Amino acid sequence: MTSTAEKRLSYAILVGPAVLVYAAVILFPIAFSFVLGFTRWGGFGTPEWIGLGNYTRMVADPVFRLGLRNNMLIVAVSVFGQIPFGFLLAYIIYRRMVGGHQFFDTMIFLPITVSAIVVAKLWNQIFSPAGVVTQLMRLIRDEPRYVFAVFENRDFAIFPILGVILWYYTGIYMVIFLANLHKISPDIIEASVMDGAREHQILFRVILPQMTNIVFTTAVFAIAGSLKSFDLIFAMTGGGPAHYTEVIAIYMYFNTFRYYNYGYGSAISMMIVFLSLGLITALLAVFRRVERRYE
Repeated sequence: MTSTAEKRLSYAILVGPAVLVYAAVILFPIAFSFVLGFTRWGGFGTPEWIGLGNYTRMVADPVFRLGLRNNMLIVAVSVFGQIPFGFLLAYIIYRRMVGGHQFFDTMIFLPITVSAIVVAKLWNQIFSPAGVVTQLMRLIRDEPRYVFAVFENRDFAIFPILGVILWYYTGIYMVIFLANLHKISPDIIEASVMDGAREHQILFRVILPQMTNIVFTTAVFAIAGSLKSFDLIFAMTGGGPAHYTEVIAIYMYFNTFRYYNYGYGSAISMMIVFLSLGLITALLAVFRRVERRYE
């Protein structure tokens, strides 16, 4: 046996089991869902082929469109809220702009270590009629009977949840940025200071050009995670009231496991995949333009 053949055999032995497991757990379910998305199937009998019927029904459903709108708001908060705030907090701690940086580092990261279900129940209590937000608004408005009723508003019901999401996930991005900031050589920053660079010049001309890859990676995570949002929202509101806080994942859950429409649920799951790929592709185009700017 030649050396090349031995190497190929070794690679096949080492990589083959992992590839088979990946195909069984990831590739096969995706392919199965893609095909099932073109059928009407309740879990029993033979699936009925209906072509694009599930997708046309989905696009025409106002509940789906509301869930899509809510998901896009979550994506916006994640990409333009969590990532910038996470980077800003990481930069403040990295540059030692505040004392007790280890304390702030721990406190900001702490929420993500708590179960999303526990966080949801906690914020439900805060927004409840006897909660902190309601009591504070009663004091500000001098209205003892004031009730926090934003969840009853179709357009704004999702906004308290957006605030919770921003608070909950920002810490993990701060830790990612902080870890990568510590990889930057201190000599570069010291040289910039000796050359008379101000803090904003150090940030925009020294730090950010070296962090573009990390920003892109975190943005990909934020987009993918935002479109799969489920547990926190489901525990807080269950998508209600009247679907006002529903997102695509909850919409998929109800149609698949409550109404037993597995074909339609598969089409919804593939729509999440298509949206993720589309947004990440657009993000990649923007990233390449930014990268060329710093070349």
